[in-house]
Amino acid sequence: MVQVTTTDRRGVLRAGAGLVAGGVLGAGCSAAGTAPHPAPDSAASGAADPSHTAARTSAPPLAAPAPRAFPGEPAQITHGPRDKPRLALTFHGQGDPGIARALLATAEKHGARLTVLAVGTWLDEHPEMARRILDGGHDLGNHTQRHLAVNAMSETDARAEITGCADRLKRLTGSIGTWFRPSRAPTASPLVQRLAHGAGYPHVLSYDVDSLDYTRPGAPAVVRKVLAEARGGSVVSMHFGYPDTVAALPDVLKELDRRGLHAVTTTELLS
Repeated sequence: MVQVTTTDRRGVLRAGAGLVAGGVLGAGCSAAGTAPHPAPDSAASGAADPSHTAARTSAPPLAAPAPRAFPGEPAQITHGPRDKPRLALTFHGQGDPGIARALLATAEKHGARLTVLAVGTWLDEHPEMARRILDGGHDLGNHTQRHLAVNAMSETDARAEITGCADRLKRLTGSIGTWFRPSRAPTASPLVQRLAHGAGYPHVLSYDVDSLDYTRPGAPAVVRKVLAEARGGSVVSMHFGYPDTVAALPDVLKELDRRGLHAVTTTELLS
């Protein structure tokens, strides 16, 4: 396994700094990403062809997939079939979008597909990330509106957390997202499970491997934790927003490939 050195980590941090310098500042964190395409130079290219403009604007993006019921699977899913060489890497969707884009690009470079459970307030701040995730072939789901302790809330407040994020996903993508995962807890309480089902999610998505990347243990520790526990059918919990996770992901994917385990979306894992 490739060791993530201090130099490697400095490189990741320098790259993140470059992303920040090239982007705009968000609420408490940098919001960096790809530069917008420049507008055509009308003096050089002439007037735009109205038919081309109509072709570009008349066809909206296809609606994202809707939640699916998987017969035989429990209401709260912690893992998929153990007899197939596949697993799902699932990500809490929040934090610096520059780091999120780096993780998505790394996964795509390795032929992997992720499952992103987005926080509603993050989608409010960075609405373009919803389409970026879907356009990369990844699953996109609901991780509540504000990422509070949803299991401890009243029924009214918990419902608002679930439907608030679902409404944002619907507005941005045409779908409430393929999955719901409770915030601040690995599994949903019976109340939250019932509310999620009522909002349109047949299953709650939990996990059987926790990378603990949010504790900032360093990239090598994240690699060791995931690879020590992951096996066929595993659902791994990871997070956007942490440079260590960016540094760890290539080694995780390389070793999974060596073991013959392919990272797929949770929908693919269960299909």
